[in-house]
Amino acid sequence: MKVRNLVLVLGDQLDRRSTALEGFDPAQDAVWMAEVAEEATHVWSHKARIALFLSAMRHHRDWLRQQGYRVLYHALDDPANEGSFASELRRAVRQHQPQKLIVVEPGEWRVRQSLQRTAQQLGIPLEIRPDRHFLISVDEFKQHAAQRKQLRLEFFYREMRRRTGILMEGKQPLGGAWNYDAANRQSFGKQGPGLVPRPIGFTPDPITQEVIRLVESRFPNHPGSLRDFDWAVTPEDAERALNDFIENRLPLFGPYQDAMWTGEPYLYHSRLSSAMNLKLLDPRVVIQKATDALAQGHAPLQSVEGFVRQILGWREYIRGVYWLYMPEYLEHNALNADANLPKFYWTGETDMNCLREVISQTLRYGFAHHIQRLMVTGLYALLLGVQPKQVHQWYLAIYVDAVEWVELPNVYGMSQFADGGLMASKPYVASGKYIQRMSNYCAGCRYKPDKAIGPDACPFTTLYWDFLMRHAATFENHPRLGQQVRNLRRLSELERSAIHQQAARLRWG
Repeated sequence: MKVRNLVLVLGDQLDRRSTALEGFDPAQDAVWMAEVAEEATHVWSHKARIALFLSAMRHHRDWLRQQGYRVLYHALDDPANEGSFASELRRAVRQHQPQKLIVVEPGEWRVRQSLQRTAQQLGIPLEIRPDRHFLISVDEFKQHAAQRKQLRLEFFYREMRRRTGILMEGKQPLGGAWNYDAANRQSFGKQGPGLVPRPIGFTPDPITQEVIRLVESRFPNHPGSLRDFDWAVTPEDAERALNDFIENRLPLFGPYQDAMWTGEPYLYHSRLSSAMNLKLLDPRVVIQKATDALAQGHAPLQSVEGFVRQILGWREYIRGVYWLYMPEYLEHNALNADANLPKFYWTGETDMNCLREVISQTLRYGFAHHIQRLMVTGLYALLLGVQPKQVHQWYLAIYVDAVEWVELPNVYGMSQFADGGLMASKPYVASGKYIQRMSNYCAGCRYKPDKAIGPDACPFTTLYWDFLMRHAATFENHPRLGQQVRNLRRLSELERSAIHQQAARLRWG
């Protein structure tokens, strides 16, 4: 059957109010969705990441059909499925001969290029519509960037607060300060976090169970586990997860957002990023419920502001950075990092307790919170000098919430400083003492965070000093990192040589 418009719905565009659906005529148009092996294998994706996308897509397909949309769905296990996005689109176009393709602007450069190239090869018009899920458009961000000598989150975040009126009193920030970072860096101390309300989970329904079986059979050698899969795969479940966070964990999110603890993967974090990144949850609704909690006296300003900043500020900011600098951004390597990603990133088999804890948790759940990513797995890769593209591919593969527009700038800009400061003002480097201060990981480790040399020296501490030595010329006069570099003066030439040799053994085995 021929169709007028073929409306393409991508796996991370499951928005029920999508602009792609505007003007849809069930008598003439059709929605097209495709599950393809290419999306699970262009990086070695975690089983839970694959299952989350497929289950959410199938639930969205069923909702569309219930609303009267005609849906052409290419399932992964369809014998005719050729496994790539382009090939499946060509098959649909040959079969249904649409006059036009319609899609919301894709969130990934690779996908956008593939779509445009395929449409051109097929000789069919492609209409790319704006993505209203976000609070600022790509063009508006470019205008913001054009007005500044350098990009910084703080400037952008303040502009977004003024623009939206969120957490504002007239022209001033609510409470008199733009952020409450100084109050939001607490650790749990030796007593630990105590009883933390566990996030609500969702027992897999028949659709999800079917997907889990498919993933286990089709991708048996991929990393990760599905035995704990309990992610929200519908807007209804995503809203329940949001309400659970607001009620049970938002009040203490602020002070403990940077803390870590053994056996506690979630602590006070929301676990909402995957639902937002698949467009199951509108960020405006998330922000509104958080600010309502403040207005009702349920959560303090320091927690609400810290949470809102991640969504209104950081999430929108990195999307802007991604589209401002792609595709060249992917080739940056400002620190000339050339080491390989250690194999234990895929297994968790290391005697460094912090890395074993975080990677094992990630392999089990497909989740780690932002400090575990930035200051454990990311920090070690940065200090070791791992090639940025390898680090990027690991993060994109291993986390259920990973889509490239959000993952790549986080890795290249924030975690690895591969972009040389385009996005963040300094590399986030620290010794093992930071991890000791913010967690209990060091208590169960054979390495000593205060030692840089010797058999029981903490690899983080060894590599921290080696990093400063290797990049001293670059950062000696840096306004935020310079003091750390100048601390090298405390080391004798003998100590420097010993650190360098020990770091080389860590780097090259």
